[in-house]
Amino acid sequence: MQFCDECGSMMHADGEQMVCADCGHSVPKDDALSEAYVSTTTQDEGDVIETSEDANFEGKPTDDDVRCDDCGNTTAWYTIKQTGSADEPPTRFFKCTECGYRWREYN
Repeated sequence: MQFCDECGSMMHADGEQMVCADCGHSVPKDDALSEAYVSTTTQDEGDVIETSEDANFEGKPTDDDVRCDDCGNTTAWYTIKQTGSADEPPTRFFKCTECGYRWREYN
Protein backbone atom coordinates (compact mmCIF):
# COMPACT_ATOMS: atom_id res chain seq x y z
CA MET A 1 0.00 0.00 0.00
CA GLN A 2 1.33 3.42 -0.88
CA PHE A 3 0.16 6.73 0.55
CA CYS A 4 0.22 10.16 -1.05
CA ASP A 5 3.04 12.47 0.04
CA GLU A 6 0.75 15.48 -0.55
CA CYS A 7 -2.41 14.59 1.41
CA GLY A 8 -1.79 11.16 3.01
CA SER A 9 -4.59 9.33 1.16
CA MET A 10 -4.16 5.86 -0.30
CA MET A 11 -2.80 5.70 -3.85
CA HIS A 12 -3.74 3.22 -6.58
CA ALA A 13 -1.91 1.97 -9.65
CA ASP A 14 -2.80 3.52 -12.98
CA GLY A 15 -0.51 2.19 -15.68
CA GLU A 16 3.05 3.17 -14.78
CA GLN A 17 1.91 5.76 -12.22
CA MET A 18 0.66 5.64 -8.63
CA VAL A 19 -2.26 8.07 -8.38
CA CYS A 20 -3.83 9.55 -5.22
CA ALA A 21 -7.51 8.70 -4.87
CA ASP A 22 -8.29 12.09 -3.29
CA CYS A 23 -6.05 14.87 -4.64
CA GLY A 24 -4.92 13.27 -7.93
CA HIS A 25 -1.19 13.63 -7.16
CA SER A 26 0.81 11.02 -9.09
CA VAL A 27 4.30 9.54 -8.91
CA PRO A 28 6.04 6.92 -11.07
CA LYS A 29 5.79 3.35 -9.86
CA ASP A 30 8.96 2.14 -8.18
CA ASP A 31 9.60 -1.26 -9.74
CA ALA A 32 11.65 -2.42 -6.74
CA LEU A 33 8.73 -1.66 -4.39
CA SER A 34 6.00 -3.00 -6.67
CA GLU A 35 7.33 -6.56 -6.28
CA ALA A 36 6.60 -6.35 -2.54
CA TYR A 37 2.93 -5.49 -3.16
CA VAL A 38 0.24 -8.13 -3.61
CA SER A 39 -2.47 -6.96 -5.94
CA THR A 40 -5.83 -8.63 -6.38
CA THR A 41 -4.81 -9.75 -9.85
CA THR A 42 -1.88 -11.77 -8.48
CA GLN A 43 -3.41 -13.16 -5.28
CA ASP A 44 -3.99 -16.86 -5.15
CA GLU A 45 -6.62 -18.66 -3.08
CA GLY A 46 -4.06 -19.18 -0.29
CA ASP A 47 -4.24 -15.44 0.50
CA VAL A 48 -8.00 -15.54 1.13
CA ILE A 49 -9.72 -16.48 4.41
CA GLU A 50 -12.58 -18.82 3.57
CA THR A 51 -15.87 -17.99 5.30
CA SER A 52 -18.32 -19.58 2.86
CA GLU A 53 -20.54 -22.52 3.82
CA ASP A 54 -18.38 -25.05 1.95
CA ALA A 55 -15.05 -23.73 3.31
CA ASN A 56 -12.54 -26.39 4.35
CA PHE A 57 -11.59 -25.54 7.93
CA GLU A 58 -9.75 -28.79 8.57
CA GLY A 59 -6.10 -28.07 9.35
CA LYS A 60 -6.85 -24.57 10.62
CA PRO A 61 -6.07 -23.64 14.25
CA THR A 62 -8.44 -24.99 16.89
CA ASP A 63 -9.95 -23.42 19.99
CA ASP A 64 -10.79 -25.62 22.98
CA ASP A 65 -12.62 -22.87 24.91
CA VAL A 66 -15.77 -22.76 22.78
CA ARG A 67 -19.00 -24.75 22.89
CA CYS A 68 -20.93 -25.86 19.82
CA ASP A 69 -24.61 -24.91 20.20
CA ASP A 70 -25.59 -27.85 18.00
CA CYS A 71 -23.81 -30.84 19.60
CA GLY A 72 -22.07 -29.46 22.71
CA ASN A 73 -18.52 -30.26 21.49
CA THR A 74 -15.87 -27.97 22.99
CA THR A 75 -13.36 -27.91 20.10
CA ALA A 76 -13.73 -25.98 16.84
CA TRP A 77 -11.55 -24.89 13.94
CA TYR A 78 -11.48 -21.14 13.43
CA THR A 79 -10.40 -18.37 11.09
CA ILE A 80 -10.21 -14.65 11.82
CA LYS A 81 -11.36 -11.91 9.47
CA GLN A 82 -11.61 -8.14 9.85
CA THR A 83 -15.26 -7.58 8.95
CA GLY A 84 -15.65 -4.06 10.39
CA SER A 85 -13.48 -0.98 10.32
CA ALA A 86 -9.85 -1.18 11.42
CA ASP A 87 -10.56 0.19 14.89
CA GLU A 88 -13.03 -2.65 15.65
CA PRO A 89 -11.97 -6.14 16.77
CA PRO A 90 -11.92 -8.92 14.16
CA THR A 91 -14.63 -11.56 13.77
CA ARG A 92 -13.80 -15.23 14.44
CA PHE A 93 -15.54 -17.85 12.29
CA PHE A 94 -15.84 -21.31 13.86
CA LYS A 95 -16.61 -24.80 12.55
CA CYS A 96 -17.26 -27.61 15.02
CA THR A 97 -14.74 -30.47 14.72
CA GLU A 98 -17.49 -33.02 15.47
CA CYS A 99 -20.68 -32.04 13.64
CA GLY A 100 -19.49 -29.26 11.28
CA TYR A 101 -21.88 -26.62 12.72
CA ARG A 102 -20.67 -23.10 11.88
CA TRP A 103 -20.96 -19.86 13.86
CA ARG A 104 -19.22 -16.54 14.31
CA GLU A 105 -18.06 -14.61 17.36
CA TYR A 106 -17.70 -10.85 17.58
CA ASN A 107 -15.18 -9.75 20.22
